[in-house]
Amino acid sequence: MYAVSYVANCFLSPPHSFTKNKPIEQKSEVRPTLPEKIGSKRSIDADQDSRESHSKKKRHFNKKDSWAKKEKKGKEGGSKPSAGGLQARPDSLGPREPRIPKKKVALLVGYNGSGYQGMQLNPDCVSIESILFDAMVKANAISKDNSEDPKKSAWMRAARTDKGVHAAGNLLSLKMQIPTDYDVVERINSFLPDQIRVWGYVPVIRSFHAKNLCDSRVYEYLLPTCAFMKPIPKELTDTPTNEDDIMICNNDPVNPIVKYATRSTPEVIQQRHDYRATKEQLETFATALKEFEGTHNFHNYTNGKAFNDKSANRYIMSIDVSDPLYIDGSEWVSIKLHGQSFILHQIRKMISMAMLITRTNTPISLIADTFERPRINIPKAPALGLLLERPIFKVYNEKMRGKANQAERDVVDFNVYNEKIDAFKKEWIYKKIFEAENQEHVFDGYLNSLDSHMGNDYAYLNEDGIIPDECLVHTKYNSSVKVESDDEKEEDD
Repeated sequence: MYAVSYVANCFLSPPHSFTKNKPIEQKSEVRPTLPEKIGSKRSIDADQDSRESHSKKKRHFNKKDSWAKKEKKGKEGGSKPSAGGLQARPDSLGPREPRIPKKKVALLVGYNGSGYQGMQLNPDCVSIESILFDAMVKANAISKDNSEDPKKSAWMRAARTDKGVHAAGNLLSLKMQIPTDYDVVERINSFLPDQIRVWGYVPVIRSFHAKNLCDSRVYEYLLPTCAFMKPIPKELTDTPTNEDDIMICNNDPVNPIVKYATRSTPEVIQQRHDYRATKEQLETFATALKEFEGTHNFHNYTNGKAFNDKSANRYIMSIDVSDPLYIDGSEWVSIKLHGQSFILHQIRKMISMAMLITRTNTPISLIADTFERPRINIPKAPALGLLLERPIFKVYNEKMRGKANQAERDVVDFNVYNEKIDAFKKEWIYKKIFEAENQEHVFDGYLNSLDSHMGNDYAYLNEDGIIPDECLVHTKYNSSVKVESDDEKEEDD
C-alpha cells in the first residue's frame, strides 16, 4: 500500500510554469491516466483509514481516562463506583444482601385512620403508608437498596383516604420481594400496630397500576340519627366561658368576627343519645342521597375546583341507606356509596347536605341546583364516620379470568379475606367510631357548630329550596374561564 502511495505521489508532483515577465513557481493540475487515477484513489483511502484508526484509538484512551477519573473520585468519596461508572451504592446501606426475586403484586390492606395524617406518604408526616413501608423494609419485603425511595418499588395506592378516614380494604401495587423461608404477610404484620393490617397479596401483571386499573370504590359512612334533630339555637359570647367552648367564626375575610358557644349540657347529650328518627326522616334522607346518583358536577362538594373544571364531574353508581342500627342504646344508619371515583371531601359534604335537608325540611330539589355554577358553602360531616369498604377491579379481573391458563394470574378479590376483614371492622373501626362518639361527642360538636353558625352561608336551607344571592361564595374558582385538570381520577376522600 505504501509503495502504491509513493508512486502516486511521484506522478502527482507538479511541474514548473512561467509567466511572460517573471518565472513563478506554481502548482498546476495534471490529468492523470487511468492507472494513475486508480493509484491516487487507493492512497486517499489508505490515509482515511489511518486517520479513522487514530481517531478510534484516541476516543478509547479518552474513555479509559474518564473511567479512571470516576474511579479516583469514587475512592475520594469513600465508596466504590459500580461497573461502567454508574452511581455508587451508599455506604450507609451496609453490605449488599442476598438477592431475592421480586414480583409485581397487589397488596391488600386495612386500617383505622385515627391518629394518622391520611393514607399517602408525605414528607415529615406520620401516614398509614409511612408505617406500612417501614414494616415492609424490616420484613425484607422491600430491599434496603430501595428503602429510601418508594418509587423504586413502583409504589402506588388505589384510594388516597383523608386524615382520620378508615379502610376495611385498600390496595397498593408494588414490586415486592417474597422470601421463601417464611410467611412474608405474617412477618410484615409483626412489625405493624394492631390498627394496620395486611390481608394478603395477589401476583399481578407487570403493568398493573393500583389507581389507574381501579374501576370504582365502595365507601361506608356511619351516621347517628340524632343528626336529624331540629337545630338547637346556641347563645354566643365574645369570650369563652369554659375551656372547651367552641370557637365560631364568620367567613368574611374583610370583617372577621369570632364568637364562642358552650358545649352541649349533659341533658342535651342524653337527648341526642336517646333520639329515634321518624320513618319520614329516614325516607327523606335516603331519597335526598339518591339525587347524587349518576354523573354530576361536584364543584360545590370539594375545595379548589371551578365549575368548568372537568375533574369536578364524577359518576356515582349507587347510594343505599340501611335500616337503623342500635349501638349501646344510640341509633345509627349505615350509608354505602359506590362510585367510580371521589374527590376531596366529596362524600362528607354529600352526607352533610342530605342531613341538613332532612333536619330543616328544605326541598330535595335544592340538590340539583348545587350541581350548577353558583358556588355555596357546604359543611363537611365528621371524618369519624367514614371508611373505605374496598376498591373494585372488575375489568382487570375479567381479563385475568380469560387468561386462567397462565401461571400466577389471580384475580383481585377481598372476599377471600372476608372473615378477617369483618372481625377487624367490628373491633378496630365500628367499635372505635362508637367509642369516640360516646367519649368525645364528635357529632354533638358538629351539630353545635352548625346551629351556632354566623352569617348567611346556609341561607339556602329554606322551605322554598332557592339559593339566594346573599349566600353565594365568591372566590377565584367562580371564574368563567375554562379550566382543565390532569387529575381526573384522584381519590381523595
